[in-house]
Formats: sequence, C-alpha cells, structure tokens
Amino acid sequence: MNLVVCVSQVPDTAARVKIGPDARHIDEQDVTYVVNPYDEYAVEAALQLKEAGEGTVTVVGIGPQRVSQALRSCLALGCDEAVHLKTTGPVDDPLQQARIYADALKERPYDLILMGKQSVDDDTQSQGPMLATLLAVPCLSEVVSIEVGEREVTVTREVEGGKQTVMADLPAVITAQKGLNEPRYASLKGIMASKKKEMTVIEVDPAGAALEVVELSLPPPRPEGRIVGEGPEAVPELVRLLREEAKIL
Repeated sequence: MNLVVCVSQVPDTAARVKIGPDARHIDEQDVTYVVNPYDEYAVEAALQLKEAGEGTVTVVGIGPQRVSQALRSCLALGCDEAVHLKTTGPVDDPLQQARIYADALKERPYDLILMGKQSVDDDTQSQGPMLATLLAVPCLSEVVSIEVGEREVTVTREVEGGKQTVMADLPAVITAQKGLNEPRYASLKGIMASKKKEMTVIEVDPAGAALEVVELSLPPPRPEGRIVGEGPEAVPELVRLLREEAKIL
C-alpha cells in the first residue's frame, strides 16, 4: 500500500510570535518551527498501517528551505521517503497549497493520503477537503480510528454530539483528529537512518493565489484586573461593573 502524508511546518505553539517588518507574516527570527501537531497524528497512523502490513510511507511538504527540517524529522520516525515542494516563501492560500499537492500527487501512485484536520497557524480546516476534490477521491475528515481493507477504508469520525462510522473506496484522503493515536518519538537509530533516506526536492512556483494576507496585527493587550472588594459586600459592585462596563450581563 502506498501511503502519503502531507505535513506542514508551523511555529511552536509555545513561541512568542512577533509581526514581521512587512506586517503580513510573522518575524521568523528566534522562532522554532515544528511539524504541525495534527499532522503528527497522520504520520503515526501511516506508520502503524505500514507496520501492520506491506507498504511505504511518503511524506510531502510545501514551503521554503526550512520545511526540509520537518520532513527529515518524519523520516526519523520511520517514513520511507520525503518530497519537498520547495517555494521561495510561505504559501498563505490553502487552495493554492491543495493545488500544489494535487499536481505533485498526480505523478505518483497512492492508495491513502493522510494529513492533520487543520494546521495550528491558520486553522482553516480546508486543505484536506480541497485536495480530495481536486483529486476526485473521497474525503474522510476528523478521523479518530482507521481500519483499512483490501480496497476500502472504514473510519470513525467525530461529529457534533457523537461519532460516525463511514466506509469509502480507496484511494481516499483522511484528515486526522486528536485521539486517533499517540505519536511516537524518534529513536537515535531512526535519526541516524534518516540521514541516508531520500528526499526529493521539486521547485514549485506558487502563482495565482486567490487569498492574500493584507495585514497581521496582535490582539489588544488585556486590561489589568480590579479588586472591587471582598465577601458578600462586594457582590453588588461586581454585578454593576459586569453590567455597565463589561456589558456581559
């Protein structure tokens, strides 16, 4: 089985983000980039499917030179090969990203494409469905369990108020939700082996974006808190402030 995992590289969620000089992107200086956490569930799922039977795992990523670090870390976990769709800078439009993935994947065989349900930097949750539409294959989103048959896949996905079991023919696109598995850590052996694994670099031109980031701005600073008193005597003043100033009552 040919398994493909699409991964994105995002700023560490613990990083203190600053706006860059162009006011359209973050300042990358001193920012640590990591594999998107939801994509880690997709990588782990692909590795488990590979270990349960014969197959290979190819990890694919879009972006500038630094994205190769994320792809190399996936190779250290056990992925077999990597494809870096290299651009001169970040690609902000999710439809543009999906088109780049689709163009690359049309040239290679695949049975199942996995990715995180969303990336934690833009939170669009749209790339998986867009990619499936462009490839004309089923899309199974927010998946928390996977069972692959000979030519079909059965998944459990989270829906509002419960869970849903769905079956689809292969090939298909799956987006991974938290709870699908527990991502593994790279071993020293895996890290050393990753240095010998193949990484194909394909230069791509991300032209024709339909979405453009005009400006980034940080949220306004949170106002300082106030102590209005102690005990039951403070309740009337607190209620007044919540009603007249905070306007939440």
